[in-house]
Amino acid sequence: MDAVLETPAVAAPRWREPGFMRSLGPGYWTALPPQPLPEVHWVARSQPLADELGVSAWLHSEQALRVLAGNAAARDLAPLATVYSGHQFGVWAGQLGDGRALLLGEVDSPSGPQEVQIKGSGLTPYSRMGDGRAVLRSSIREFLCSEAMHHLGIPTTRALAVIGSPQPVVRETVETAAVVTRVAPSFLRFGHFEHFAHTAADPAALHKLVNAVIERYFPACRDAPQPVFAWLSEVARRTARLMAQWQAVGFCHGVMNTDNLSILGLTIDYGPFGFLDGFDPAHICNHSDHQGRYAYARQPGIAWWNLHALAQAIVPLQDSSEEAAAEALADAIEPFKEEFGASIQRALRAKLGLASEQGSDMALIDDLLRLMAQERTDYTIAMRRLGEFASAEGADNTRLRDLFIDRPAFDAWAARYAQRLRAEGSIDVERRMRMNRTNPKFVLRNHLAEQAIRRANEGDFSEVARVAALLQRPFDEQPEHEADAGLPPDWAQALSVSCSS
Repeated sequence: MDAVLETPAVAAPRWREPGFMRSLGPGYWTALPPQPLPEVHWVARSQPLADELGVSAWLHSEQALRVLAGNAAARDLAPLATVYSGHQFGVWAGQLGDGRALLLGEVDSPSGPQEVQIKGSGLTPYSRMGDGRAVLRSSIREFLCSEAMHHLGIPTTRALAVIGSPQPVVRETVETAAVVTRVAPSFLRFGHFEHFAHTAADPAALHKLVNAVIERYFPACRDAPQPVFAWLSEVARRTARLMAQWQAVGFCHGVMNTDNLSILGLTIDYGPFGFLDGFDPAHICNHSDHQGRYAYARQPGIAWWNLHALAQAIVPLQDSSEEAAAEALADAIEPFKEEFGASIQRALRAKLGLASEQGSDMALIDDLLRLMAQERTDYTIAMRRLGEFASAEGADNTRLRDLFIDRPAFDAWAARYAQRLRAEGSIDVERRMRMNRTNPKFVLRNHLAEQAIRRANEGDFSEVARVAALLQRPFDEQPEHEADAGLPPDWAQALSVSCSS
């Protein structure tokens, strides 16, 4: 592997070794170089993220292409893969780990140090039966959705770039390889803690990890009477808020295993995700999820289940009996319930433009969602058009009404909604502006990603760039892209995604 040297024309980022993980010691990771790919080329780059990291000029250089493809070493860095374990589809899977990702290092940003990871960089000791590679299709999906979620205001890992290569990779079919550059304050998952509690069964290593995580990422918990309990409660709250944001925007993750939940409350590991088209609480976006464990409506409950798995992993650190420790740690994650309830109610009130709180609000919201579920009304379009709702008596609200087949049912609901708006003195123009900052016009529907992928497979990456730019302004009207805000085409109904996505 070639070394990358700084040049006067294009200064490389001020990399640091992945200091937090490396400081823990080799029991938590394995240092190894990435495996090079042939004939690498740029597929996509995130200019907003590059600007935030101060790497805009570098990201357009040959140096960046080689480093982020895994074909050259960044100066003074030794990449590493971390080990973790986890529950997959509710079943203990044992040791997992970064099977196709390497942590390159850290760079500074206005929001603090950010870890930079390349995914698809080849085999690691944790690859199990995998090949350590990512494919172009899944890398484009992750790039687009990571950046889309960020611009929707939802906590997420970011994606800096995608690099392609003609090297063949076998999934359901033969595809081409790609590497996506991911950025986050940390890629730690619930599974990192489960590993040292169960697979490694090393309380000392677990204790060291927990203390280090609190010190680095949860400093407000350090001085609590019981720092570990305070930390778990904060993780529960962050997870609850994230679940409320997912539900409110109609996002389905698809594979909420414990190794795919971030300890920082970030959306992480974009695989068989999807945004709702027609509103269906039972929607399963992952065709590998045969039991519907990760269906849209079940996501908050699965997050709660995963938090219990995390709490159970901390039991070995407690001095009390296992039963007493488990009970106390379960109490520590109880804030999830109240936080999720308050967060989802706040989010749904905002989506309906309700500026105040009334006791009947949730019934009003539930009845709208129930009506939408009965008719599979398009979720994003309906919520956006709700901002156009005229609250005056006798207004017909045709554009919204046309989305519903059962017009009498909609009319009855609309009369209640109009009365509720008038009761709080809502001014339609002001409410619409407020709602349009809450209800996106554009989300990454599967057919938009698929169109970009098909063009990319032909060597044309312009559609990836176009969709990425579109999703950087999800709340703006963008009339030139009106078609991208419409109902999905008929052919999109046949699209399916799986864990290989």
